[in-house]
Amino acid sequence: MEADQADLTAARLTYDRTERLARQDMASRQSADQARAARDAAQGRLQADQQALALAVAGPRKEDIAEARAAVVAAQSRLHLAEIAVADAELEAPTNGIVRNRILEPGDMASPAQPVFSLAPTEPIWARVYVDGKDLGHVRPGLPATIVSDSFPDQPIEGWIGYVSPTAEFTPKSVETTRVRSELVYQVRVYACNPQGRLRLGMPVTVHVPLDAEPVDQGADPCL
Repeated sequence: MEADQADLTAARLTYDRTERLARQDMASRQSADQARAARDAAQGRLQADQQALALAVAGPRKEDIAEARAAVVAAQSRLHLAEIAVADAELEAPTNGIVRNRILEPGDMASPAQPVFSLAPTEPIWARVYVDGKDLGHVRPGLPATIVSDSFPDQPIEGWIGYVSPTAEFTPKSVETTRVRSELVYQVRVYACNPQGRLRLGMPVTVHVPLDAEPVDQGADPCL
């Protein structure tokens, strides 16, 4: 703005001098007009810079600040969507386990509703057992249980009931029982920690559940 002020002062002096000479017929009228135009241009530049300085001192308008804040929020939303898209492109197993089968091959199209791998959980593992209606009322989640395998009959593994099916079903053909096979039973899952790997996938086991025991709280991660 100070430079514009100096240019305006010089332009005014030039115009005054040229106008005075033109009135004395010592300079052309065209020269006086050009000097006047230069003076007016310098005046316009000075006024524009004065307004710019005033805006800089006053700071941004409330409308500009609100617009800038909205732009920041929109940019953060786009960043969040981009992060979600990147995360969706990575496959993460819901739990630790062993890959049993690869359902899709590299290059196949995957979707959230389609499995890619089938996993066998390693911690905790669980045994599928069946309870008849007479004992169902005594079985509830949290009850302690003991799992015994044929490979280690003298090394029982402590576990707990983690799931009781709400619906009945007929005894599966793979279950050996002395009762009538058409009798309705309820599926129960008995969970156990397997740090030494004594229990394997598909291994037949015998489960003992003391029905008079009290449920035990296993905590968020009972195998830690």
